[in-house]
Amino acid sequence: MDEIFEGGCFCGGVRYRMHGRPMFIHCCHCTDCQRQTGGAFAINALVEADRVELTQGEPVAVAMKTDSGFPHDIYRCSECQTALWSDYGRRKWMLFIRVSTLEKRAEFMPDVHIFTRSKLPWVQLPENANAFEVYYSTKEMWPATSLERREAARIRAGASR
Repeated sequence: MDEIFEGGCFCGGVRYRMHGRPMFIHCCHCTDCQRQTGGAFAINALVEADRVELTQGEPVAVAMKTDSGFPHDIYRCSECQTALWSDYGRRKWMLFIRVSTLEKRAEFMPDVHIFTRSKLPWVQLPENANAFEVYYSTKEMWPATSLERREAARIRAGASR
C-alpha cells in the first residue's frame, strides 16, 4: 500500500493527502518562483493529480503569466493565500505540490535543481547535486518507474501531451 502524506495551507483552511511518493522533485531557482514565493526557490513534487485528495476546503486557481506562454495555475487557499500546488500547462493530470506544505517536508529532497542561471549567489547547492542552468531531459533524469507512472497518468487523462 502507498504511503499517505498529509499537507495543507498555513491557516488550516485547505488540507490534502498525497497518496504515495512523488514521481520526481524539482528545486526551481527561476525568477518567477522567487517572486511567487518571496524566497530563493520553490521545491515542487511532481505527482499524478489523481493521487492528490482534498480533505478540507477548496483551493482557488490563480492564473500566472509565464515566459513560455503556457498557462500556469497556482492553487491557493482563498483565506491565507498559501500556494499548495501548481498545474503547469493546465494538464489537469499532473500537479506540482509545494513540498513545504507537506507535514513531512523533510522527507523530500530535490532530485534536480533547475534554472540555476538565476540562482541567488548566496544559495549553496549540495555537493553532487543534479543542477541545470535551465532545464533537463526528463527521459535521461527520471527513473523508469516514474516515467511509466507519468505516461499512465497522461493516458488515463486522455491527454495528448
